[in-house]
This record gives sequence, C-alpha cells and structure tokens, in this order.
Amino acid sequence: MPSPAERFAAARRRGAASHPALTEFAAGLDFPLDDFQERAAVALEDGRSVLVAAPTGAGKTVVGEFAVHLALAQGRKAFYTTPIKALSNQKFADLSRRHGAQHVGLLTGDSSINSEAPIVVMTTEVLRNMMYADSSTLHGLGYVVMDEVHYLADRMRGAVWEEVIIHLPQDVLVASLSATVSNAEEFGAWLGAVRGETEVIVSEHRPVPLWQHMLVGRELFDLFVEHDPGRSADGRAPVEEVNPELLAAIRERAARGSRRDGPGAGGGYGRYGKREDAGAPRGRRGKARRAGGRADGGRHSRPSAAHRSGSRALDTPVWTPTERPPARLRGGVPSRAEVIAELDDAGLLPAITFIFSRAGCEAAVGQLLAWDLRLVDEAAGERIGRLVESRVAGIATEDLSVLGYWDFVEGLTRGFAAHHAGMLPTFREIVEELFTAGQIRAVFATETLALGINMPARTVVLEKLVKFNGQTHADITPAEYTQLTGRAGRRGIDVEGHAVVLWNPALDPVAVAGLASTRTYPLRSSFRPTYNMAVNLVARMGRAAAADVLQTSFAQFQADRSIVGLTRQITEHDEALAGYAEAMTCDRGDFAEYAALREQISQLEKGAARERSASRGRAVAQSLATLAPGDVVALVDGRHTGRAVVIGVQAGSKSGRSGGGPVRDVVVVTEDARQRRLVAADLDVPVQPLGRIRVPKGFNARVAGQRRDLAATMRATVPQTLPPHRRPRAQESDEAASASGTGERDVQARIEDLRRELRANPCHACPDREHHARWAERYHRLERETATLRRRAQGRTNSVARTFERICSLLSRLGYLDETGDAVTPDGQRLARLYSERDLLTAQCLRHGVWDRLDAAGLAAAVSCLVHEPRREDAGGQPAMPGDDVIDAHDAMVRLWSDLEDLEAEYSVQLTGYPDAGLAWPVHRWASGQRLEVVLRGTDLAAGDFVRRCKQLVDLLDQIADAAPSPALRSTARKAVDAVLRGVVAADRID
Repeated sequence: MPSPAERFAAARRRGAASHPALTEFAAGLDFPLDDFQERAAVALEDGRSVLVAAPTGAGKTVVGEFAVHLALAQGRKAFYTTPIKALSNQKFADLSRRHGAQHVGLLTGDSSINSEAPIVVMTTEVLRNMMYADSSTLHGLGYVVMDEVHYLADRMRGAVWEEVIIHLPQDVLVASLSATVSNAEEFGAWLGAVRGETEVIVSEHRPVPLWQHMLVGRELFDLFVEHDPGRSADGRAPVEEVNPELLAAIRERAARGSRRDGPGAGGGYGRYGKREDAGAPRGRRGKARRAGGRADGGRHSRPSAAHRSGSRALDTPVWTPTERPPARLRGGVPSRAEVIAELDDAGLLPAITFIFSRAGCEAAVGQLLAWDLRLVDEAAGERIGRLVESRVAGIATEDLSVLGYWDFVEGLTRGFAAHHAGMLPTFREIVEELFTAGQIRAVFATETLALGINMPARTVVLEKLVKFNGQTHADITPAEYTQLTGRAGRRGIDVEGHAVVLWNPALDPVAVAGLASTRTYPLRSSFRPTYNMAVNLVARMGRAAAADVLQTSFAQFQADRSIVGLTRQITEHDEALAGYAEAMTCDRGDFAEYAALREQISQLEKGAARERSASRGRAVAQSLATLAPGDVVALVDGRHTGRAVVIGVQAGSKSGRSGGGPVRDVVVVTEDARQRRLVAADLDVPVQPLGRIRVPKGFNARVAGQRRDLAATMRATVPQTLPPHRRPRAQESDEAASASGTGERDVQARIEDLRRELRANPCHACPDREHHARWAERYHRLERETATLRRRAQGRTNSVARTFERICSLLSRLGYLDETGDAVTPDGQRLARLYSERDLLTAQCLRHGVWDRLDAAGLAAAVSCLVHEPRREDAGGQPAMPGDDVIDAHDAMVRLWSDLEDLEAEYSVQLTGYPDAGLAWPVHRWASGQRLEVVLRGTDLAAGDFVRRCKQLVDLLDQIADAAPSPALRSTARKAVDAVLRGVVAADRID
C-alpha cells in the first residue's frame, strides 16, 4: 500500500497532467499559490468563468495574470480591464515585464500602444466602445479580466461594467476580481445567468493580519483587546471588545477638558453616537497592548511594530531637528508632523495618511517641510531628486513653479509627498513609483489612492471618518473603511499591518470599532440605460431584443430578487390586517365603515393643508421662473431682505416641476454687493420686481469690484419702494389664491358633511369607541404601508426595460430613432459615436450647428462646458467668457439643454447636467497658446484638475471630429485637439 507521501506525490502528478497550464504558471512564481488562487485557476483552465472576492492585498491579480497566461498558451487574446487609467498604466508595466513589451498593448482614452497585441490592458469604457463599434481588435478574444469589478456600484460610471459583461461574446471567459462583498453569491448567480457557468470563490483571509489602533494625543492604543477566542484571522474583534484602556484614556482627556473649559467641554462625541459615561466600560477587561509612549511625548524604549512583525525597515529613519517643538494642545489632536514622527519612532512607517481634502494633503506636506522633517537620508534624497528631474524633463520650466514643483520635489527628497487627483498625473505617477519601491516613507492621499493602485504600506492613518460624497459630508461606510485600511500590510514584507484612527473629541471609539468589525458590504448595481447605449443597442439588435437584453442586467436581477422579499412582507401585512379588522369589531355597528369616515376626514384636512402650502410654493416658483438677468427684485422675507439684481438663472438644486414651470435657482447681487443664490425653499412669498438694469456683457461675479459697481448702479437707478402703478407679485398671488378659494370652500363643506355623517353612525356612541379606533388607526396605517409595498413591487418589475422604452420614445420624438423606434436615423448614428455624460446634448449641438462658426480655441472653450463638473456648488453667476462667438454658442447650448430637460422631465428619465462654462475661459487661453501661469491666473483651478479636464476635453473633441456632420467642423475639432494637447497636457500622454 502506498505511503501518504507517495499518495500525495501521485495526486500532484495527476493534477499536473490535468491542468498543465496551471502547473507551468505556478512553476514560474517565486511563491506558492494560495488555495483560493489555485481553485480559481483550475476553474479557468476547466473552461469556467470565475468571480474572486477577497480582501485588498490578498493576491487576486494572480488569478487575472493566470487568465492572461492561459490566453497566450491557447493562442488567443486576453484583455485586462481596469476602472482608472493609473491602474491600467501600472498593469501595462507589470505585464510587459512578465511577457515582454512586444506581447502587451495599452488602450486608454489618451494612450494607444500596440493595440493588436495578444494582451491588451485597457479601461473598461474602451472595451465597451470597442464592442459597440464591432472593432476587429475583438477577433480571437478568449479571456477578459475585470479588475475591481465591484466598481459597478459607482453611481457615475458603474453601468459600463454591466454593459461589458452582458455584451461580451458567449465564448469569452471572464475573470471578475472584486473586493470582499457580502453578496458575492448573488453577484455570482447573476454572472452565471448571463455568462454561463461561473465559479464563485470567496476568501476572507488577509495574508497580512491587520491590527486596529487609535492615536489619542501622543499615545497609540489598540482598538480591541489583545486576547479573545473569537478574534478572526485578520485581527478584528466584535464591537463590544473595545480596549478598556483606550476608553479610560479618552474619558480622562474628556474630564480634563471639562475641568479646563467648564461644563460641557469635550462632553460629547457628536455624530458618532452617544457619549461614553464615566462608569466602567461594558464587556470584560483584558490585557491591553499599548504601542504608544508617555503622554509627554518624551523619547524612551517602546514595543516596536517592526520588531513584532519581524520586518526590516527600508531605510534608517533620520529625525531633524533633535528636539521637537512641544504639542500645542497636550489633550487634543497632534499635528500631522507629530503623528508621522510618532509612527516613525514606533517603527510603523511607511504610512499612507488618508485626508479627504486635496488642500489638506498639500497642507500636510507644507507642515512637514516647516518642521524640517526628514524621513530618508540625504544620499537617498539626492537619488530621488535626480529621478524626479529626469521624469519632468519634458515639462517647460516656467510651468513647473505653477505646478508647485519645488515644494513637491523638496518633500520627496525628504521622504514624503501628497497624492490626489488635483496633481499633475506625472507627479502622481512619480509618487506611486517611489512609494512602491520603498524610497519615500509617508504619503498624504485622498481616497482615490485606495482604488486598485498597488501602493501598500505598513500603516494606514485616517484623520477623520467623514468625507464629502459629492453632495454632502457623510460618515464613511464600513466598505470604504475596509477599502482604505486594506492598504496596510505589505505581503512578503510585513507580517502584520496597522490601521490608525486619530482620536478627537467628536469621535466615539465604539462607533470606530463598529466600522472596523462590520463585514456586511453588499454590492448594489448602479446600472441605467443611457441615450448612447439605446441607439447602439437598437442599431445592433432592434428595440424589442435590446429591451430583452437589458432585462438581464444585474440591476434587474437584484430588483427581481427583492420582489420575493416584498411579496413575503405583503403576505405578512395581509395577515396582520385581518387580525386588526377582528380587533376593531364593534357590537353597535360596522366599525370599519365608521373608521373609514374618520380616515377620510383626516386625509381631507391634511390634503387641504398641503394644498395651501403648495399654492404658496407654486407662486414663489412662478415668480422665480419669470426672472431674467438684469431684473431688480425686492426681497421682503426669508434669509435676505432689500434690493437685489439678477445676474444668472440656473437649473435648481432639485429637479422637478411646479405649476409655473421648471424649478430654478436665481443668482443675484445684493445691495451690499454680495452674491446670493435664491431658491424657492428660502422664500416665503414671491419675489417682487422693481425694475431692470443692464448687466454688462462679460460680467464676472467673482470679481468684487464688478459686483460693487453693479450694486451701485442698482441703488442709483431703481427706487427702494414699489411704484404705485405696479402691483407686487405677492398681491397677484393673493388674487390667484382667492380665485382658487372656491375649491378650498368645497373641501371644507365636504369635511362638515362627513363629520355629521360620523356623529350619526351608531358606533359613535360606543363606550369602547376609542379602543376600537386605536385598532382602526393601526389598520389604516398598515393598509397604507401595504399599498406602498405593492407599488414598489410593481415598479421593480421590468423597471430597466421600462426606462429603456421611455428613452427610446424620447429619442424617436427628437428624430434619433425612427417613428417606430426600431431603426437608427443618421442623427442617431452620430449619437452612437458620442460617449460623454452629456451625449444627447452634444448630439443636439452638432445637429443644430451650434459650433459651426467657432475657431479651434472657441470650439475647445464651448465644448469644455460639456466636460466641466465644478467640485462644489458655484455661487457665482455667468462666468467670464472669452468672446461673443463663444457666448452665443453657450447661450444656444443652454437653450438646447433647457428644452431637453423639459422633455426628460416629461418622459421621466434622468436629467442631463447643465453645460457649465466655468472652464471656458481657461481652456480658450490654453488653446490660444498662453502659458499655464496665465491660464490659471484668477481661477481656483488646481493644475492637475485643469490637465485632467483637458484630457477629457480632448477625448470628446476626438469624438466630435469623428461624428460632426460637416467637413469644416471636423477639421476645426482636429485643430482644437492639437491646440489643447500640448505642454503639460501632452506630457503625460503615452504615444
């Protein structure tokens, strides 16, 4: 009988024989494959697609690299898709080193290298566009790797992932790589439904365990107790196991603050939950490991994380000066320089500090420079300086100072840097390269760094747990916390990683523990049909077949599954309603009839109150909708009073319609020369017009002097009081309300009739009437909830297809599809080649010749209105524009947008964004050949933001050059591309 060793060897030989590609691939690695990696590779070699969900840093990309290996072994192509260009560039470099540059290509919006190679790395949008165009590059495709596939939940771009998965040829195997999500089985079931047999492989094991800490003042505490039988493999523990020593330290600081500042100081934790009381912490007290030092920040021996991990520091840290300045607030939050110094002392560098602010990242570098902090020795700094000089050699010297180059390179040579989307892409790539190579030891980054880019660190620091999500400041989610802290711990270098949250008086450690221990990260589809998608699908397969295909989306799959839960709730409610009906039975009569009368009276009274409020709102909205630039209005209530002149009218912050037309925000300049945005919600009565003045052409509300001049003109020209021959809008609205008073009187009469009928009902005299009524109220409340559930269930049935049908009907009405909606017109064929967020508005501009008279610089400026997205709400009016032709073009674009928005509201589809002209003047300067310093003068644009928007502009101008109906406009668009794609904009472009 064979020995165990002989049986094992035989099994290995059988495995090698049945999976030769895997055996060959594994032999070329310098580490053994983990179980989940091997299982995924076996599935791929057996001809099955895979979904691999595993923590950050677990090695998911090895599965993608095996898919590439399989493609080469079989003589087929492999596409490696990523969500962002930075990750595409990184994977291109990795795969080129492994397989040779001649076998690897790169396709992003601004790069095309060796596109017909057997291995091509690309952004997901590029693959989507290739499929719609039936590109010949797709021939021979065997495998597609979808890295960071959980990005399909992204509100703006996530739909592209679903488009690709749905429309790829059925013989293509897909290797989907995802962060850990709690509904991986649900996502895998959908993949199996649309792609065929798909193996779902979930691994929750972190190869490098993650320890959670809080830095309180200058002391570093474990977040959880050290010894717990239920602790998971990655070092996390249940929320109730918060380190009691940490809680005691926080209570002590809060008490000190209270004694120092009086009652209430430092008392609450704000948004993160209720204050911890002064008693002993809940849960058992265990041995707590403290990684910090004395509260006074003095130097002494402390347990080093580097010693515990057994890893070797990459460079010997150097601290300058020898004596650090004292902390300004011993009981408060240490400065960024102090935090880095403490981590350096504790052996916890290299570290990434996530700061949810670009300005904060740059300020952190400035603070470390001001402290004269050095994290690498001077010889290493000189090497870094030479590398940076070679990388920026293609950028004009006069542009470097505008880009903040000198502080950037000084920080790098001292071992630290910022990393955010507002930086020049070349600068970001330099930071990524140096940090990955271990040559710099501290990076201050926004959350964009957490997405896919391979920049692991020993430690991740979170300054705050609140970030701006594009609409408001909100707490980060458990999934975001895991994504951010997942960068801590370098596989093959560190034995453990560390996540450090900086404590402040508004932070509840129990809430932080909840973030750190939560394991529910559901993946939710963001898929929705778009105009471009609609015309491409109709062109490829017809309207009916396209609607059927969209029914296979993950969005519809999740909606259909949710209907099962809704149906179960409806059944439970129906059973409860039967019980409530029995409980309200009355021996005097039909209490259900009596209760229905009470409910009817209540609803009529509420409806009358709502109608009075809505009538006032409609009157306010009507008054705003009729205003135009130059109107002088009287503000008689709300947040502002006095006269104001209208300088701009924009789409409102909330989409919708009222009786007077579109909801609008009106931007005004007040008597004291301040900018204000008037919205209907701020006003109690309609605005009152006083007269008109002329707003100078090219008026720039951002210039205080121009605002003062306009306010002075208003005060001198328009009287303070209403002229006697003019009636105020408030009076007109009162008359309108009086005209509608008949309807309200009818409602009141109906209520009185019902009350008489109620008193005449025999149940009215029942001594248990109110007892029965309480059950009746519960009955009607639950009945309303059940009706809502039924509507939700009905709305989710075929919801994606219904949205697609509404889009097709709108496109037919505009002439992009024929009257039946089954064929694409010539205008629709142009729309099919436009992939911007404002695709239909772009097509409308082409169709109506809006840009035909513009030169190259003017076209670039006008088209920039379709790519610019202000980072925050702009309170100004119309931005400065470069000339009359561009002003006229933008006015025409706004008219087309307004008409389109009306149609979109009519068809109940998502509204197209306003064409914002905030970038038009800088783009015109740049396209006219001006230097970067001149272009950015007087703006709040970061150089990196400007470069990124210019690259997006180049993408759209390329599409316009391809889709324009006239040869002249095509030529102008190509000239505009050349005019924009120069200097720092072209410096990052790989050709």
